[in-house]
Amino acid sequence: MKAVAYSIKSFEKEFLAKANQKKHEITLISNALSPDTASYAEGKDAVIVVPNDDVSAKVIDKLAALGIKYIVARSVGTDQIDADAAARHGIKISNVPIYSPQAIAEHAVALAFALNRHVVKADEQSHHFDFRNDKLIGFNFFGKTVGLVGLGNTGQAVARIFNGMGCNVIGYDPNFPEDADHIQSVTFEDLLASSDIISLHMPLSPSTKYIINRDTLDQMKNGVMLINTSRGALIKTTDLLDALEEGKIGYLGLDVYEFEKGLFYEDHENDPVKDHLLKNLMQHANVLITPHQAYLTREALQEIANQTIKNLDLWQTNKCVGDACISANDCKTHELNKTQHNGY
Repeated sequence: MKAVAYSIKSFEKEFLAKANQKKHEITLISNALSPDTASYAEGKDAVIVVPNDDVSAKVIDKLAALGIKYIVARSVGTDQIDADAAARHGIKISNVPIYSPQAIAEHAVALAFALNRHVVKADEQSHHFDFRNDKLIGFNFFGKTVGLVGLGNTGQAVARIFNGMGCNVIGYDPNFPEDADHIQSVTFEDLLASSDIISLHMPLSPSTKYIINRDTLDQMKNGVMLINTSRGALIKTTDLLDALEEGKIGYLGLDVYEFEKGLFYEDHENDPVKDHLLKNLMQHANVLITPHQAYLTREALQEIANQTIKNLDLWQTNKCVGDACISANDCKTHELNKTQHNGY
């Protein structure tokens, strides 16, 4: 099968090559998919994309005119793909339904650790030979209540880590897993009111967009720690900024950002104008932001590459079945029910 992979980073190439073993003719380009770059798909059967690619109806119309039959998301999320447009053209969609939930979980917990013990500030001071302990006081996680919003594979992996630290782990999910006996099921409202630490592990959909907003922030404890390694638009950023400035949010760890498209994954240090909201967030000492890197382990990258190539293999033999090969008509339903909720 012939395919073009958009938004390829240099570190991805070895993993894709290892998974592909020269079975498919894949062109790797660093450009994001957009109306201007859709032409690179000419003569191909499939395009391989990530969440920050533009897979809107306008782009899909162009891809269809070029003969594209398949859209392969090398991610769990497919919310960037206009499923209705794909269905109109008979274009099939696949994703990576699950990969290394531990990678996402460990990064979420790393953000919590670093925020609590002021690791970034302490390291910066130490590099200047300032070894004072002033303003570096943290708290014990042992005995604290951790609220997990979303209990797919990643949410459950986070729960196991916090369980091992002696935390009281509670969780909310419309489809609470039957085997999650290490998590206490609560209502969303109870989770907001009871949690010292809240970590988000939901997919982005119309029903989950802005699940964290002015109203839900007001229901949280004063000084709560909020972690998001899932999708930026789960949080309404303007409301979040207000809560930070009012002291409602005591600690904020973000690996995703509502307006990250066209910003994350690239170097914008020399841009004359910086994202205003993001700058305001980063001016707070109790905020830690990482560039959508929770998935970034060697194990996770290889699993993503393996599943991406497997989807091409199955399509080539007309055997693509199961959760990974989503029909365009089922794409929106699948987005609400996938087994792993994370940021990539």
